[in-house]
Amino acid sequence: MYRIKDEWGEFLVRLARKAVEEYVRHGKTIEPPEDTPPELWEKMGVFVTLNNRHAPPQMALRGCIGFPLPIYPLVEATIKAAIYAAVDDPRFPPVRESELDDLVVEVSVLTPPEPVEGSPEERPKKIKVGRDGLLIEKGIYSGLLLPQVPIEWGWDEEEFLAQTCWKAGLPPDCWLDPDTKVYRFTAEIFEEEYPRGPVRRKPLV
Repeated sequence: MYRIKDEWGEFLVRLARKAVEEYVRHGKTIEPPEDTPPELWEKMGVFVTLNNRHAPPQMALRGCIGFPLPIYPLVEATIKAAIYAAVDDPRFPPVRESELDDLVVEVSVLTPPEPVEGSPEERPKKIKVGRDGLLIEKGIYSGLLLPQVPIEWGWDEEEFLAQTCWKAGLPPDCWLDPDTKVYRFTAEIFEEEYPRGPVRRKPLV
């Protein structure tokens, strides 16, 4: 059952777009709108993804940052994540104003991560591509991949675990280490069909 109504998802995507454009153009951080639905003041995890519509799907990423844990009200977390995705993703230079017309905005609202129980060898059977995102932690290292990522790349469960280890800066087989913590979560994903276009709920399968 969905937690986020379609109209709320559209609200969040429009909000993320506005946050990016205002910050890139004017260096200003917007405030949550007065007409924010009360439900969106609940604390939830969220990621904002920016994609370049002219690039192939596996090359389109322009920025993606968020909050895995529900530490901010969703409306505030969306604004923060959108700005960080545009200007603070260390993999990319800051978004330029000339790029705004080519960006497709995507918002993923997360459930709280839950531990994947059992022995390390059982972990691939305890997760499901097309449903789960992964968060892996070991010592000071951590990495997260959203549920849509393994689908876009055609990974199975073992490869998904390995790639999340890699994202954390760890060896790809670290998920077999009992000292490595593996968490799973789900996400409701909303995206623009094209820059500033209609917003749709993104299916994972």
